[in-house]
Amino acid sequence: MVYVSLAVALVASIILTPIVRRLAFRIGAVDAPNYRKVHQKIMPRLGGLAIFLSFLIGLAILRPESPRYESSLMPLSIVLGALVIVITGILDDKYQISAKAKMLGQIVAASIVIFMGGVQIDFINLPFDNGILNFGLLSIPLTLLWIVGITNAVNLIDGLDGLAAGVSTIALITLATMAYIMGNGFVLAVAAILACSTIGFLFFNFHPAKIFMGDTGALFLGFMIAVLSLLGFKNLTLVSFIIPVILLGVPISDTFFAIVRRVRNKQKWSDPDKSHLHHCLMKMGFSHRQTVLIIYGIAVMFGIASIIFSMAKLWGAILLITVILVAIELFVEVIGLAGKNYRPLINLVKMFSK
Repeated sequence: MVYVSLAVALVASIILTPIVRRLAFRIGAVDAPNYRKVHQKIMPRLGGLAIFLSFLIGLAILRPESPRYESSLMPLSIVLGALVIVITGILDDKYQISAKAKMLGQIVAASIVIFMGGVQIDFINLPFDNGILNFGLLSIPLTLLWIVGITNAVNLIDGLDGLAAGVSTIALITLATMAYIMGNGFVLAVAAILACSTIGFLFFNFHPAKIFMGDTGALFLGFMIAVLSLLGFKNLTLVSFIIPVILLGVPISDTFFAIVRRVRNKQKWSDPDKSHLHHCLMKMGFSHRQTVLIIYGIAVMFGIASIIFSMAKLWGAILLITVILVAIELFVEVIGLAGKNYRPLINLVKMFSK
């Protein structure tokens, strides 16, 4: 039944995407080119609707049961939260709603999962002295911040054909792999079904794209990845808590350095610009397709690193995270992700090499 649900989700996505494409043109959910956009012609958005519907079909066939330690309403809360996110995305793809309205939709969706499904970051086990860090009243705002933050992070990288869909698929496959290792059947099933739904969409979204996923898809995938990563790794050790951060290294680092860049340029943190990771790579001379494939490669490396990290001992994990942070910083400075003059690590190396 598992393989049937995965196959059905994949085929359903392939069948539904062209239908949604025609629907997007009919209702005017299109993306016009401008100075920030890479595409040169009007493109249909709303592709995330095909991913969402395919996911629901696969989920209805398999009907994975929630783990015994979770609320029985947790699977329903995820679907309802995802529905709110998808409706929010559809409204934005059609009417270009305000950032505040989109944020409200994300908060409502996250609140459904938190209060109805009981999905919260309650505590983490500290590696030293066998202590426990109990978040108490902060557990709800921290969980809300994680879900909304990751949802927006995935949305921010949706700037090239197949980019957000491909990076999300890699993250979902990694999540499914780690869920299998940890024996979490629910996360394994849901992540695998969603990955198959997204792969089907990629047939039409990879460069040159015939349809964009729009905010409907980017917000939905970000929301689902955020929730699934919580279900897979919540209430674990401090080291394990870092795993989803590594897993989502591409959208998180791109978002973080976008904020750094805008603060340094005295802009609002929410102001759009054309200096994201994919923009920087294309400025260096890489083609559209090459840029996407490079970022895919980076996402795969983050995924492999998160799996290795989950199996490492404490000091091995600390060494690995140190290497990852230094590598990210060096990469950011070389491509100018945080700004042309942001090169503290390179300048430090030059200073010591004199």
